[in-house]
Amino acid sequence: MTESTRLAAAAAMLGFAWVLPPMSDLQAAELNVLAGGSTTGWLTELAPQFEQASRYKLVIHFDSTPNLIKRALSGAPLDVAVVPVDVFKNAGATARFVPGPTTDIARVGYGVIVRAGAPKPDISTPNALKRTLLGAESIAFLPESAAGTYVLRVFERLGIAEAVKAKTRAQAAPARIAEAVAKGEAELGVFLVNVLMAPGVELAGTLPPELQQDLVFTAAASADSKEAEAAKNFISFLRSPPAAAVITAKGMNPG
Repeated sequence: MTESTRLAAAAAMLGFAWVLPPMSDLQAAELNVLAGGSTTGWLTELAPQFEQASRYKLVIHFDSTPNLIKRALSGAPLDVAVVPVDVFKNAGATARFVPGPTTDIARVGYGVIVRAGAPKPDISTPNALKRTLLGAESIAFLPESAAGTYVLRVFERLGIAEAVKAKTRAQAAPARIAEAVAKGEAELGVFLVNVLMAPGVELAGTLPPELQQDLVFTAAASADSKEAEAAKNFISFLRSPPAAAVITAKGMNPG
């Protein structure tokens, strides 16, 4: 089997396809991807699959929403983004991408974790969640992010923003939230459910329906990308059934 035939078979197996270049053009090119930090689990797993079925090496920069906006505005190399919709609320960042609708890739709601083996508090209603948060000694989350902004909004809606301020333990990255709870550095962790799926912790539950909201991760190609076709192919790949299966396994809902 020739190299081009092998790659074409891999593309078909993954549920997406494009015209592969001639063998003389098969040197690996880079595709620069901007991605939300909470997509790390499934994008890291999917990247080798896309690379195998294409001639591109993915260079992924994971970060929080404020930093994603800064990077988009910085003029750093960028071909495609898979980011929280909040990034596109910034006019400057939006101008970096191809005009028109973005493509929703994944969405996920919010939950609360405790250390593995610890009693699971009641968070089934807004009042129950309020009592649990007020009674906790410490609460870990990532304020400087789209998800963290929503968590703060929940605190405000419950009328406890000031009361819990002293007990919050701000983390530097999504993965640190579960680590902090597992190590006993924080009693509770509040964040996106997929991020909270980690060793050493257990999900106490999701936020009550009255306070629940999905954070949507959406994709768009950069307006100044020199790899526009590959950027579109990558977005199509993320919408394919094999990619959806990985997204689901990592705790998010596709689309």
